[in-house]
Amino acid sequence: MRQLRRILAARATRVIGATVAAPLALTAVALPARPPAHAGPGRGALAEVRIFPMVRAGKPYPNPALVGGYTPKQIRAAYDVPALLRAGINGRGQSIVIVDSFGSPTIRHDLDVFDDHFGLADPPALRIIHPAGPIPRFNPNGLFMPGWALETTLDVEWAHVMAPGARIVLVETPVSENEGTSGFPQIVRAEKYVIAHHLGGVISQSFGATEQTFPEGTLRPLRGAYQLAARTRHGPTVVSASGDAGATDLLSNLSCCYPMRVTSWPASDPLVTAVGGTDLRLGRLGHRTAPDRVWNDGGANAGGGGRSVVFGRPSYQNGWTAVVGSRRGVPDVSLSSSCSHSVRIFASFAGADGWSTICGTSEATPLFAGIIALADQKAGHPIGPINKFLYAMVKAHDPGIVDITRGNNTVSFTNSHGRPITVHGWTAVPGYDLASGLGTIDAARFVPELAALGR
Repeated sequence: MRQLRRILAARATRVIGATVAAPLALTAVALPARPPAHAGPGRGALAEVRIFPMVRAGKPYPNPALVGGYTPKQIRAAYDVPALLRAGINGRGQSIVIVDSFGSPTIRHDLDVFDDHFGLADPPALRIIHPAGPIPRFNPNGLFMPGWALETTLDVEWAHVMAPGARIVLVETPVSENEGTSGFPQIVRAEKYVIAHHLGGVISQSFGATEQTFPEGTLRPLRGAYQLAARTRHGPTVVSASGDAGATDLLSNLSCCYPMRVTSWPASDPLVTAVGGTDLRLGRLGHRTAPDRVWNDGGANAGGGGRSVVFGRPSYQNGWTAVVGSRRGVPDVSLSSSCSHSVRIFASFAGADGWSTICGTSEATPLFAGIIALADQKAGHPIGPINKFLYAMVKAHDPGIVDITRGNNTVSFTNSHGRPITVHGWTAVPGYDLASGLGTIDAARFVPELAALGR
């Protein structure tokens, strides 16, 4: 595995991931010696094998089945989405807004290839807008653009998997989000435009910055888009990745990591739904072979979670003071993120590998955004901020949120001085915890429950 985060930052380390300072997606591009047992969507692994007719530098792209990674059919089955699709709940009439720095120059083509391979209908529309200014020309050798292009690919393709009938609005911004040092003013401007023009019912953000990387007094003024969303009638739900470095996260220079517990914004914002990470163990049909657990692949690769140092405990977490104390606790919910059990994407921009696998809370976030679009369709309008509903559902023992009681987000790494560091995180326990939040989602139950509360 190589984490996107560090390729973006230094082009040198072994992971490619995401959680603060840039995209939160982690990608693995090595090909296994043989197809994994889960390679086929409902068929034998070899039944899916074929080479795409396109070439790169005179050679075919990697065989998609040999690349591995979970397929749309498996992930849909894991989250009980097919029952909703059969009932006509597919996101029809809704729009998912995906926000990424720079975007990808080949996203329309890549989504077509992805859909064709997996037998998915194209979305009703894929609209690409630049409300914060024109996007610089794509540089495949640049420090940040290739990583953001991969992030964009993941976000668009997998939000579409969960809500295939929804329109997608891809909002590309012209400055890379790099911890608390750049990018957020442009993101805020773009999101305010989206909200003011009612362009979508859910905003998906697969990025974040460690709270401590923001210069004093600069974070709270950036909350304007979330405040606007919260006070707009039928405004959007805003979701954000909780991070990929477990109980810690990146320093302002993008190196790993703080030697103590930290968490990241915007996931830590009380007006945002924080999406953490789980490890799914699935058979080839998408049925679980083991209970979900907190994503933790070792090293500094685990689902983000912790207590905010900026925001106090919101009222919807008042029933969990023993866990969060007086602070905002993160995450709220968790979905598939593990690099050991990743998902497949297709990307063809210059320097991309065609079919590859990818992971991180950047994966979990668009998955959950797609589920929110299904709930918006069921409700008949965008539901808006949903955190108060999530915690009410758990208090009422509604079955749409499924508790996670295995795993932890403790991480170990070597800092820039060569010193080994362990940051002890939290363990998943019955009820709310700072490793998995309230738990994960059973969409067939969750969607009607949330829609009923949000009407």
